[in-house]
Amino acid sequence: MSEIKNYTLNFGPQHPAAHGVLRLILELSGEVIQRADPHIGLLHRATEKLAEHKTYLQALPYMDRLDYVSMMCNEHAYVMAIEKLLGIEVPLRAQYIRVMFDEITRLLNHLMSVGTHGLDVGAMAAMLYAFREREDLMDCYEAVSGARMHAAYYRPGGVYRDLPDSMPQHKMDSKYRSKREIKQFNETREGSLLDFIEAFTERFPKCVDEYETLLTDNRIWKQRLVGIGVVDPDRAMALGFTGPMLRGSGVSWDLRRTQPYEVYDRLEFDIPIGTNGDCYDRYLVRVAEMRESNRIISQCVHWLRNNPGPVINDNHKITPPKRNSMKSNMEELIHHFKLFTEGFPVPEGEVYSAVEHPKGEFGIYLVSDGANKPYRLKIRPPGFVHLQSLDEMSRGHMLADAVTIIGTQDIVFGEIDR
Repeated sequence: MSEIKNYTLNFGPQHPAAHGVLRLILELSGEVIQRADPHIGLLHRATEKLAEHKTYLQALPYMDRLDYVSMMCNEHAYVMAIEKLLGIEVPLRAQYIRVMFDEITRLLNHLMSVGTHGLDVGAMAAMLYAFREREDLMDCYEAVSGARMHAAYYRPGGVYRDLPDSMPQHKMDSKYRSKREIKQFNETREGSLLDFIEAFTERFPKCVDEYETLLTDNRIWKQRLVGIGVVDPDRAMALGFTGPMLRGSGVSWDLRRTQPYEVYDRLEFDIPIGTNGDCYDRYLVRVAEMRESNRIISQCVHWLRNNPGPVINDNHKITPPKRNSMKSNMEELIHHFKLFTEGFPVPEGEVYSAVEHPKGEFGIYLVSDGANKPYRLKIRPPGFVHLQSLDEMSRGHMLADAVTIIGTQDIVFGEIDR
């Protein structure tokens, strides 16, 4: 018999399981992967350079468009970097609101991750279940910011506004649903946003049970994930893994615990870790993290109910004046226009600020020359770092396993091709 020769295959960028515009050049021996070469740059939109030509406030919405599944967590790292250079304090209520929405964002991310990972390897129902809960969480985004995805809700010094006293409701005259169905949808929308979130936290653990019923002990799911893409703890640290990718390999590293920010040191939650470092362990870590995020949100709701107060710093050189005062005070009206057109100067210096993003460590390195725009902005996205391991994780596996490994990395190309 003649020797089997390796051949090269283009995987993507059009492949529906490629999570965006990843192009993999796979070197195969039969159906066994010998080498995987990721090609990126097909989505490049120069976010860092664009931000350097905008004021600090104008650059904020660019953060939402990086990892567009973890919007407010991106904003969080950015505003924390600005706050460190300015040396300003964030009101305690704003810190709790930020933490609550960070964890809502973590749920949004992990629901998308688990749902689409199931879809990648042939399990359709899990995604439909996960998107059911995502709809409610995106309604929370819309209630505070007016946008379901690109919220631009965080601000240097706090958040844009306090939590609303009412929730948007479904109209009763819909021609697509019965009045009984609409009434059922609106049951938890009768009160405030906090009431809605509290009702969500009470029913969400049962929803996670449903995802686990579909996937965790499913024979086909385990055949596709167990023993695939194994990374041992030392190698995971050497490759720069963070988030569920690192914790799935058994390393208990989470910035919310090791380098606490905002009010995470006041809250009770556990850090789930894996044992085998394979795709299945990383899935289990994400499911466990959803339960822990739900615990954190519940604690934040309880605190926010009992502790009213300001939600943004009162230094009006940095934050806009209140709308009521602008109507009667010309000086404050002029300041409002000046703030949003010229921005505010940030003292000279450099800073690195990082948050425990749903995918890992998301960092902002910011250099200021004292002007109203960043002199240099460098983003440290977790997905970009994880992508370097794709070759190592894929070698020796079958072609079909490449899809599983891309899914377990939970990559979004907005932050990779930034």
